[in-house]
Order: sequence, then C-alpha cells, then structure tokens
Amino acid sequence: MAESSPTTNAPELSVTELSSALKRTIEDRFGYVRVRGEVSNYRGPHSSGHAYFSLKDQGARIDAVVWKGVFARLRVRPEEGMEVIATGKITTFPGKSAYQIVIEAMEPAGIGALMALLEARRVKLAAEGLFDAGRKQLLPYLPSVIGVVTSPTGAVIRDILHRLADRFPVHVLVWPVRVQGETSAAEVANAIAGFNALEPDGAIPRPDVLIIARGGGSLEDLWSFNEEIVARAAAESLIPLVSAIGHETDWTLIDHIADVRAPTPTAAAELSVPVRAELLANLADLDARRRGAILRVAERARASLRASARALPSGEAILAVPRQRLDRASAALAASARAGFDRRAIALERLSRRLVARSPQALLASAVARQKGAARSFARAVALDRERRREQLARVAARLTAALAARSRFDVQQLARTAQAQIRLRRALQGAITQRRARLAAAAQFLNAVSYRNVLKRGFALVRDGEGTPLRNAAAIGAGQPIRIEFADGEVTATAHGRARPDSINPLTKSPTASRPAKAAKREPSGGQGSLF
Repeated sequence: MAESSPTTNAPELSVTELSSALKRTIEDRFGYVRVRGEVSNYRGPHSSGHAYFSLKDQGARIDAVVWKGVFARLRVRPEEGMEVIATGKITTFPGKSAYQIVIEAMEPAGIGALMALLEARRVKLAAEGLFDAGRKQLLPYLPSVIGVVTSPTGAVIRDILHRLADRFPVHVLVWPVRVQGETSAAEVANAIAGFNALEPDGAIPRPDVLIIARGGGSLEDLWSFNEEIVARAAAESLIPLVSAIGHETDWTLIDHIADVRAPTPTAAAELSVPVRAELLANLADLDARRRGAILRVAERARASLRASARALPSGEAILAVPRQRLDRASAALAASARAGFDRRAIALERLSRRLVARSPQALLASAVARQKGAARSFARAVALDRERRREQLARVAARLTAALAARSRFDVQQLARTAQAQIRLRRALQGAITQRRARLAAAAQFLNAVSYRNVLKRGFALVRDGEGTPLRNAAAIGAGQPIRIEFADGEVTATAHGRARPDSINPLTKSPTASRPAKAAKREPSGGQGSLF
C-alpha cells in the first residue's frame, strides 16, 4: 500500500508547544484587565491558602484564582453571589486547556441578581413567620419509615442508605426527583406534598421523617431549593423534615424552613436514627443494672428484716419506758400542783398586804409617821446646825489659839492685832445674829399688821354667805339670804331683809346702831364702806 503524502507544509506542534504559544498570545494580547462579574462556586480558601472560584454574568463565565499572598492583602474578600470588579492578568492553565484570570485586586460592585432575588424571597418568607423556631417540629427518636426526596441515580441516596444500614436499618421510601433544572422545584414540592398525603395505615406507609437531600454545587445548581414553591411546601409539611442540601457552607431557603438542617446527606441520616448497636448495649447495660438493683434491694430488705428482728424488744421492755415516763409525769404533776398552790397563796398574801397598806387607817398612820419623822428630822437638823456652828466656832477658836501659840515669838503688837481681830469676829457674829433676829421680828410684825383680824379689831366685820364665801358688796346679798358675820371676838348668824336707805347711815358719824352689830348687819351696807378684800 502506498504511503500517503502530507497535504500541507505547516509545521507539526506538540500539545505543550501549542498550549505555550496560546498562553503567550493571550497574556501578550490582554495583559491586565478589569472584569465585572458575580462570584460563583466560592468555597472559601483552599488548604494551600489559594482561593478558586468563578466570575459570571448572564452570558459567560470565567475561572478565577487568587494566590495566597494576594488573598491576605485583599480589602474585600469574595463571597458567594457578590458582584465584584476584579483586576488581574488573563492567563491559561495548560493542564485543562482553559483560560483564567489571576486576580490581584478586588472591589465590590453590588449584590448579584440571584443573590438579590434570594434575599428578597428570604425577607418575604421571614416576614410571614415561616422561619420562626416555634413552628419547628421535633424529630421522632426511633422512626419506623423514612422518606427521602432526592435523585435516584446520585451518590446521595447511596450515602444515606449506607449510613442508615450501619446505624439502624429502617424502611426507606425514595421519591425520585430531579435536583437541578427547570422542573426540579415542582418535582421536589410535589414529593413533599405526596409524602404528606399518604395514609398512616395505607398500602404505602406514611414516613415518620422526610429527608430532602442533594450534593454540593454552585448557587445556580442549588437554585431549585430556593424556589418559593419548595419553601412553602416544606413549611406546610406535617411530617418532620430534615434538609441536607449541598455542603456545610451552602445555605438555601429550605434550610431555614426545615425542622432540622444537616450539613451533609450523611449527617441527615445520622440525625434521623440512633445507633442500633449503642441502643442494644444501653439496653443490656440497663437490664444488668436493673437485675443488680433488684438483688441489692432484696438483700438490703433481708438484712434490715434480720436486724429488726434482733433489735425487737420484749413486751416488758417496751412498756418499761412508758411506765417510767408515767410515774415521772405523775410526780411532776403533783409537784407542779403544789407549786401552783404555793404561788397563788404567796400572791394572795402579797395582795392582802398591799390592800392593808392602802387602807385609810394605814394611810393616816403613814401620814402621821411622816409628819413626826419630819418634825424629828427638823429638830435634828436644827440641833446639828447648832452643833456644826459651835464646832466651827470651836475650830476657829482653836486655830486662833494655835496661831497665837505659834506666833508667841512675835511682838505684842501682833498679839494685840490678833485679839482685836477675834473681838471683831465675835462682834460681827453677834451683829449678824442680832440683825437676823430684827428681820424676823419685823416680818412677824408685818404679818400681824396685814392680818384681817386687826381690821376686825378696829370695828369692822367680815360678812360671808351660808357656805362661808366672803361677800364683797351689797348687790351680792338677796332678801332672806342667811349670812354669817365675823367680829373680832366671835361670829354670829343673821338673815338679810333688803337694801337700806342711803341716808340712813353716815360714814363720817357714828351710827346710832353701831353698838348693835347684829341688827346693823341686816341693813344693806353703804357705798362708802367698801370691801375688806
């Protein structure tokens, strides 16, 4: 067979050479560019420190990478759905025959369209109360049937079934749905409503728990679970619902509404059922503890019964202590009764003595005794005062005598002065005594002078009514009123007959009836007489 000849004279290039040429061409043509797009498929920095994600808009998408050193200097860190303006260099990655932008600077350009729509839906559903913690249901501890809404061909259902078989094998019902695409949201919502429509005792058992699961992906891949129809179907579900959408960093609207959110589908299976081996071990441990507790209780009861039997006293021993208490109580009662009678007798004696002390005879005797005591005290005080003064004079005389004896060496003039001082002292003492006697006599004379009895001696009389009240004027005496008239030598009684004529008595001349005071008292006194008080 003849060898075919080449149809062109173009040189042959290896794949590496072609990739390198393309790399140089792209880098030389574009160099540094500024690209505006929405951050997509961002999972945070890699373990190496570099960050890998994509920038997209309505018509295209470009891979992006931020090296570790640049990522640490970024003022704005990338976030899923954030619209940014990235500045960097366009290059190629020969290992994948793909081009990418190596970002060196980044600044925010606004929230992306999908994120804005997602935020609007989240605010709307939150305002309706679909995210409230009070609406969430508790998962059953040991469900008998678990319903799973996911793709039947993906790795998610295999992970869930494998994890359930390892922990606690239960009956699993799978409702196959598309987890991505235009019809995905409606299929998921219909699956949730279909599981809730099953009868508990029907041919197909109704699940006790629902698991909505999907693997990881970008925001666009998970968008079906952000649709309002799916969120409202999850909110209306009467079966407790566990959401396991994407990876741990992925959040969708159904995650906020679900009763429990699991970070991964495997974690959703773990949250739905307990570990069967652990339950069996706990049951065996509880059974062993129960048996041991029953044996210990029975043994303690036997020991307590034996101890009670040994400690149980005889009938005489039981009655001995109550008998002694009765005897002591009887003796104490008799002693208490005697003591009570004695206390009452003593109290009665005290009351009688107090009553005797409060009698009129006792009070009078006490007053007389106090008066006599006061008289004796006064006499003793006078005698003591007199004695004290004598002692003072004696001490003064003794001091003077001692002073004279001590000053015997003084001249005669000093002795004379001392004698004269003694004489003056005696004279002063006698003068003070004489002066006080004169004052006492003057006071007695003054008292005698102002006494109303001296006025009676001069011919006046004191008129009182029948009760002894002094009458100061004639107007106070009525006709027929009994009166008492006191003279200097005695008192007489009379009866008033009325007022006398003013000219019948002349205060400047002696009345013809002055020698008869009893009759004159019957007349009304004139205005010139005046009152004795």
